Amino acid sequence: MGKGDVKTKRGKIWRGSYGKSRPKPSKLRAAQKKTAS
Repeated sequence: MGKGDVKTKRGKIWRGSYGKSRPKPSKLRAAQKKTAS
């Protein structure tokens, strides 16, 4: 688990890919950047 792990949100951000843990940002919620959820 870390930057290189594509199955995590952090890893997807690092790789620039999207998936279940990091959905593609929609125009509706493009304003919200890093909010603790």
